[in-house]
Amino acid sequence: MKKKRIGLSLLVALAAVVSLTANAFAAVWSTSEQYGNWTNGGYIVYNNIWGSGAGPQSIWANSYSNWGVWAQHPGTGGIKSYPNSTKDVGKKLSALSSVKSSFNVTVPTSGTDFVTAYDIWAGNYAYEIMLWMNHYGGVKPISHNWDAQGNPVPVYTNVNVGGHTWNVYRGTNGHNEVFSFVRTSKTNSGTVDVLGVMNWIKNRGWYNDVVLDRVQFGFEITSSPAGLNYTTNSFSVTAN
Repeated sequence: MKKKRIGLSLLVALAAVVSLTANAFAAVWSTSEQYGNWTNGGYIVYNNIWGSGAGPQSIWANSYSNWGVWAQHPGTGGIKSYPNSTKDVGKKLSALSSVKSSFNVTVPTSGTDFVTAYDIWAGNYAYEIMLWMNHYGGVKPISHNWDAQGNPVPVYTNVNVGGHTWNVYRGTNGHNEVFSFVRTSKTNSGTVDVLGVMNWIKNRGWYNDVVLDRVQFGFEITSSPAGLNYTTNSFSVTAN
C-alpha cells in the first residue's frame, strides 16, 4: 500500500509538471522569477511572489488578457503571492467618466486557499480597494471588527454597486487603508463598473477626489500544496 501511495503522488506531480510545461512552451512569455514581469499592450503581467514561506510558482502569458500561473504553496497561513495583470490609470476620479473591467477565469475549487480579486490602488497608494469575485478555503478580508467566532464583520451588507452585490469591509494592513468588497455569490466571469465602486467609497467620506493609481486583477494565493493552475482566459480595463 505504501508503494502505491508513493506512485500516485508521483503521477499527480508529473501531471502538474506536464500541464505547466505545456502552458509555458505554448505561451509567448513565461518565468519562475519571484518578481518576474512582462509589459504588453499597455499592461504589466507580474508573477509577484511576495509572501513569506512561499513555494514554487511559474507564470505564463500570451498577452495581458490571457495568462496563468502554476503554484505550489504550502498549506500554511499568510498570503504567498498575487500574480496579476496591471493597468495604470493615474487620473483623479473627477477627471474620469468611465472605468470598467471585464474578466473570465478558470480556477481550482478544492485543495487551495485563494481569492480571485481586483486590487485597486488610489490616493498615491494610500488606499487599497479589493473586489473579491471568488474565493475558496479559509481566506478572510481585512476588517477593523471581528465577532466572537473570529469572523470579520462588514460595515455594509448587500450593497448593490458596480454591477454586483457585495458585503463591504473596512480595515488596515498596517500600511494602507483597505476597503474589501466581497461578492455575495462567487463568479468566474463578469464586468465591473470600477468607477462606480470608487465613487461609492468617496460618497461615504472615506476619501476625497483621489487619483486612481492602478487597477490590478489576479489571484491572491495562500496555499496550493499539490500544485495547481489558475488561468485568466480574458481580462481588460477601459478608462476614459
